[in-house]
Amino acid sequence: MALPPPYFVTLTHPDWQDAEACGRRLPPEAMAEVRLDLYPDVPVDAMVQALGRRCLVTCRRREDGGAWDGDEASRIERLVEAAGSRPAWLDLEWELPIPPRLQEARSHLRLLRSVHVGEGVFDLERRLRDLPEGDAYKWVGRAARLADNARVKGPLAWARDREVILSAFLMGPKGIPSRCLQFAWGGAFTFAAADDAPAAAPGQIPLSRMLAWRCHRLHAGYHLCGVLGSPVLHSRGPAYHNPRFQGAFKDLLYLPLECGGAAEALEALEALPVLGASLTAPLKTTLPPLAGLAAPLNTLYRRGPGDPWEGANTDAEALDAALAGLARGPVLLLGDGGVAATTRAVLEARGWPVLQASRKRGATAREVEAFAPVGIVQATALGMAPGDSAPFPDLLEAARPGATWAVEWIYKEDTAFAAWARGAGLGLVDGAALFEGQARAQSDLFVRGCGGG
Repeated sequence: MALPPPYFVTLTHPDWQDAEACGRRLPPEAMAEVRLDLYPDVPVDAMVQALGRRCLVTCRRREDGGAWDGDEASRIERLVEAAGSRPAWLDLEWELPIPPRLQEARSHLRLLRSVHVGEGVFDLERRLRDLPEGDAYKWVGRAARLADNARVKGPLAWARDREVILSAFLMGPKGIPSRCLQFAWGGAFTFAAADDAPAAAPGQIPLSRMLAWRCHRLHAGYHLCGVLGSPVLHSRGPAYHNPRFQGAFKDLLYLPLECGGAAEALEALEALPVLGASLTAPLKTTLPPLAGLAAPLNTLYRRGPGDPWEGANTDAEALDAALAGLARGPVLLLGDGGVAATTRAVLEARGWPVLQASRKRGATAREVEAFAPVGIVQATALGMAPGDSAPFPDLLEAARPGATWAVEWIYKEDTAFAAWARGAGLGLVDGAALFEGQARAQSDLFVRGCGGG
């Protein structure tokens, strides 16, 4: 029996011509998923034949996240019509009987049985005990907590050992590990987004990214690293660390690990399990104590699951290196979280006076003028969201006359603070430079300190 490709890529382009062009460009590892509910006015046979019949045909109901507006009988009829066009695969919901005319077409197509369940529903083990007739199976849940991903590992391994062709993953940002580690956990295929169109479901990853991460080559010996916090989907960490893991022949995959507080993070570290973690605020101060380490830290790593955690603060290393070429003297520090604590420790170790200002630590423009800082460090969260303003504008203007340099910790984009510093003629150490410095040291720790080859 023909196996499904590693990746089905859902075509979601507003125009079918663009969708067709994308489907034709797909590499051998991928096959287009043609959603009939998204292209109701395009003849089914034209779509299937345009892709050389190498496609999966789906018509998704609204309750399953689709856009089908007609009645159920008409939807089934459209699927039966599609079967006559001889696509490679056709999707039929798990609980439905196979229509006679569709059964007749089984000689020239493969049948994928799929089900989408609600948040908190984990009925996969029960469903695997009573499989409907089909050639492959897809179970899709929803991740409420990061550790939920671990709940598909056992069923996937069970299916692999019994040669059941199964994909089981969770939707949402917190479900990304189940999509990307599908093959390491025993899954046979997964779903990806087109590179030039919106994702069909929350948490769906573009195909080019999954190929770059080599998700389809992962085996049971692979272990997980990642950046913990919220938001983390924008993180440059995966693009930085994964090529270095590959170059060092380490069986490690680095992913964005979206989670809330420290308790949820600690639960996920053990459940998945994670061997190396980059911490974002506020986890830099709240998570290390739960792992038995002093805070603040931005890096946790261990040799293997169950081993004790080790920690490091590569933020401090990167900042100290960046300060080496800057003018000595008093520094205005903006912020009061883990990054600010790290900054203050580095500045004080250098013997540089610090005036710290935040919502908790009030400071006046007059105090800043009297302090006469030569440098300003922006360590608040302002800049993470589009449209964020520069922090404490009255204090910035008070610091401006004597300041010669500035440091911006946020690397997500060119922030309002960075623009202000440039406009003021200050030498700027931007977030990208700090990220590069701390990530390089962090990657070395992961390669040396984590298992995985």
